[in-house]
Amino acid sequence: MMLATRVLQRGEADRPWLVWLHGLLGNNNEWRVIAARCPEWPSLAIDLPGHGDSVAVACRGFDDISAQISATLQLHDIERYWLVGYSLGGRIAMYHACHGRLQGLQGAIIEGGNPGLDSEALRGRRREQDAAWAERFRHQPVAEVLADWYRQPVFTELSQVHRQALIAARSGNSGAAVADMLEATSLGRQPCLAPQLRQLAVPLRVLCGENDPKFQRLARDAGLPLRIVPQAGHNAHLANPQAFVAELQDFLVNPG
Repeated sequence: MMLATRVLQRGEADRPWLVWLHGLLGNNNEWRVIAARCPEWPSLAIDLPGHGDSVAVACRGFDDISAQISATLQLHDIERYWLVGYSLGGRIAMYHACHGRLQGLQGAIIEGGNPGLDSEALRGRRREQDAAWAERFRHQPVAEVLADWYRQPVFTELSQVHRQALIAARSGNSGAAVADMLEATSLGRQPCLAPQLRQLAVPLRVLCGENDPKFQRLARDAGLPLRIVPQAGHNAHLANPQAFVAELQDFLVNPG
C-alpha cells in the first residue's frame, strides 16, 4: 500500500528531492518549517504507517516500510532523492540505505537515530519495553500515555510548556495504530546497522543536538560522521531550525 505524502516545496526541477521521514507520533507537518528554509530543493514529506493520513496503512517491519517508501517514490516519479529522517524516521532511513532499493538514493541525513543494539539480550529487553508502551497506547487515553512518554530521559530538555504543546499536538493520534507501528519498528527488531552504515556507497551524516549526549555517543561508538546542532536537544530541528538547516545545506552541497 502507498503511503500518504505532502509536497512541501516544488523547488528547482533539476535537483534531487528531499524526502522527509518524521518520528514516532509525528506526521508530514513536522518538517514544514525546515522545508520552507530549503526552497530550492523539491521536498516530499511522508506520513509513516499508522500516522497522519497513513493511519490505516499496516506495517509488519522494516522490510515492509522500506518497500512502501520505494513504491511511494516510484508513484511520484521521484528518481533521485535524499532521505532526511528524525528519530524513528532516522532509523527507517538508515535501514533503507542499508537494505532497501537504492536506485536514485543520493545519501541520508539522520537526526537522533539509533543505529541499533549489538546484542540479542539488549534487543529482547527493548522489545519488552516497547510492548509495554504499546499496551498502554492501545488501552489508555493517548494524552495520558504521552504525559509519561515525554518524561523519558531522551526528552529531558523539554520545558513544561513545550511538553504540554507536544502532548496537545499529538493526542489526536490513533493509540492502536501507534502501538502497532511501535512494535513493528521497535529498536529490538532492528538489526545493528553500524557495520553497514560505515560502508555505505552513498554519503551519510548524523546530526545531534548539543544537549543530546546519548545519541552523540551512539553515533561516535558506531563510527558515523557526526555534526552537532547547538542549543538543541534530541529534537534539534524543532529547537534550532536555523542551525539544523545550515548543517543540512552544508551536507547537500558538500556530502563528502
